Amino acid sequence: MKILVLGSGAREHAIITALLREEPQHDVVAAPGNAGIARDVPVVPLDPADPEQVTNYANLNGIELVVVGPEAPLVAGVADALRTRGIPVFGPGRAAAALEGSKTFAKRIMDAAQVPTGRAERVETLAEATAALDEFGAPYVVKADGLAAGKGVLVTSDRDAALAHATFWLQHGGVLIEEFLDGAEVSLFLLSDGHSVLPLSPAQDYKRLGDGDLGPNTGGMGAYSPLPWLDAEFGSEQAFVDEVIETIALPTVRQLAAEDTPFIGLLYCGLILTTEGIRVIEFNARFGDPETQVVLPRLVTPLSGLLLAASTGGLGGLARPVFSTDACVTVVLASENYPDAPVTGRALTGLAAASAVPGVTLAHAATAVIDDTLVATGGRVLSVVAIGDGFTDARARAYEALAQISLEGSQYRTDIAAQVAG
Repeated sequence: MKILVLGSGAREHAIITALLREEPQHDVVAAPGNAGIARDVPVVPLDPADPEQVTNYANLNGIELVVVGPEAPLVAGVADALRTRGIPVFGPGRAAAALEGSKTFAKRIMDAAQVPTGRAERVETLAEATAALDEFGAPYVVKADGLAAGKGVLVTSDRDAALAHATFWLQHGGVLIEEFLDGAEVSLFLLSDGHSVLPLSPAQDYKRLGDGDLGPNTGGMGAYSPLPWLDAEFGSEQAFVDEVIETIALPTVRQLAAEDTPFIGLLYCGLILTTEGIRVIEFNARFGDPETQVVLPRLVTPLSGLLLAASTGGLGGLARPVFSTDACVTVVLASENYPDAPVTGRALTGLAAASAVPGVTLAHAATAVIDDTLVATGGRVLSVVAIGDGFTDARARAYEALAQISLEGSQYRTDIAAQVAG
């Protein structure tokens, strides 16, 4: 197939890497991509959130499938424009993408579908926020209602910090004050064609900047898959996945279909395992980053077939995707001063040596070539992805590769997947 992947991050690089593993090879193009993606496939300077640019390019270049990576193009209606032209696209339309674009919408859908989640109250003034925080009590959970690039959520026991976070995001729109849910977090991706769903393998990510889950929330500093500890709690990974499908994914997809907003694409379920059962923390409308980087390397079933079936209503006839038993770990290399005001423009070296470590691939996120030098252009620069026979092996490979990479002032966590390495 001729496939266009929209986006410029490590998630998109991981998707492209998975597509390129298939035989026969696909003709893959990325827009706008990054320096690492450009080494693997052609890149075109499209604005991925511009429906007209994207649809015109797809039409003129015979694109047979468009895969939307980030959330902004979905909320901008890029998938709607492509579908109107009859081009298969993996990603929900604008109305269904509100599942991520508006937390208030997501809570309403969950309520209508009787999906288990925490209590929440939407506020629009500081006085309302103060009252809601005092009603729910500590720890406080404050979320920007709209898209916030992974920076809109604060969980804290500091009331002043919660108020400050609410004050900042109220300048941009509504804010949700939520009940705090305690337990292990799990990310589960499900492919949806608007009616049926197929699950991928669960992953766990690390949202805090520092070792031991200290420091500010980030877009994600690392992840691992599979989750061996699910066996102890649920009997097996499949039993866990079955419960999520039955109580969360299918009711959500069916509710959206009933409201004439079919969800076609990737339903990302951010879950928490409480003492009362599985609860939804949030939904996203696309592959998660960095979890994609550890889920797709383990995927045995060809990714392209799954994405096309979801895009064209054909998931119901497919078997569940098959995954290898390998362990996969990714560690994010971030720029100095991330997540506040990352220092950019610094040279990045040692990538060839890192890639030479057995089982290691690099998923670029914020890189560019300037004056023949590879430089970091953002906060999360790249993901070092390592696959191995077990987590001890995969971790060792990931950190061996990281040791080869040089970026002045860079930072990364040293404890990714440590608790499952045994």
